[in-house]
Amino acid sequence: MESGDLKIFRAVAREGSITKAAQMLNYVQSNVTARIHNLEENLNIRLFHRTNRGMKLTAAGENLLQYADQVLSLLDEAEKSAQMSQHPKGPLRIGSLETTAVTHLPEHAASFLRRFPEVDLSVNTADTHNLIQQVLDHKVDGAFVYGPVEHPDVRQIHVSHDELVLISSREGTAEDMLRQPMLFFGSGCSHRARVKRLLEEAGIQNQKIIEFGTLEAIIRGVSAGLGTALLPKSAVDCSERPTNVWIHQLPAAYQDLEIVFIYRKDFFITSAFQRFIDEISEIK
Repeated sequence: MESGDLKIFRAVAREGSITKAAQMLNYVQSNVTARIHNLEENLNIRLFHRTNRGMKLTAAGENLLQYADQVLSLLDEAEKSAQMSQHPKGPLRIGSLETTAVTHLPEHAASFLRRFPEVDLSVNTADTHNLIQQVLDHKVDGAFVYGPVEHPDVRQIHVSHDELVLISSREGTAEDMLRQPMLFFGSGCSHRARVKRLLEEAGIQNQKIIEFGTLEAIIRGVSAGLGTALLPKSAVDCSERPTNVWIHQLPAAYQDLEIVFIYRKDFFITSAFQRFIDEISEIK
C-alpha cells in the first residue's frame, strides 16, 4: 500500500464518486477505478459499496479512512517540516544573562540571522535563577546562563569558558577589595554563592550588597567608589571601562566560569531552534 493509494481512497470516500474524485485529483477516471480495485485486492477486503447513487464506505472502509487521515496528515507534516528545515522561519525566544548578551550572544545571533533572516529572534535578559525558571515555564525556548545547571528537566550545551574577576576603583589586593561593599545584579545572580564561599575563606562577614540592573550601572558604580564587583573578564573588556576601574585576579579555584545554553528536555525542537543550536556548536 502506497501513500498515493490512500490519497485516492480518501478522495473517493469524501466525494462519494469515482468521477468526482478523479476530477478533484486531476486523474484519469479509469486510473482511479483501477487503483481502488487493486487496493481492495491487496487488502482482500471490500472498501466500498457500489450503488447507483455512488460509492459508500463499508465498515472496513470506515476504519481504513481513519488511518488514512492520520497517515496522510503525518506525511503532510513531515513534508512541511523537511521544507522548513531548509528555510527556518517563525519566532525564536532566547534568554540571556546581561553579561552574555554583551559577550557571546551578538556573535551567535548575527551569524544565525545572516543565514536565516526569516526567523523572528527575540532576546530577554535576566539573572540565572530567573532564566532557568523561564525555560521551565516555556517563556523562552532556551537561555545562555552560567553552569553547570543541575535540574532533571533541563538539557545543557557547553558554549564557552570565561574568567571571573574582581573590579574596583583603586589598586590593592583582591582580599583588601573584598572588604568593600559588593555590587551585584539581582538576587538570582549566580555569582553570589561563589562570593559567599570566597568571603568565608577570607574570614569576611556581614558584607554589604548593592544591587543593580545592568552591567554598565555596576561598572559605573564601581568607578564612582560605591564598592567592588565580580564580573566575567570578557564583559569588563567589552565595556567602556573608566580609567579608574582596576581588574584583580581571583584565587584559581574561583576563576572559571562555564557558559552553557539550556533548554527543556521535552521541548519540541523546531527547525529554527535546531539551527540555532547548530550555530552555538559551530562557534566556540
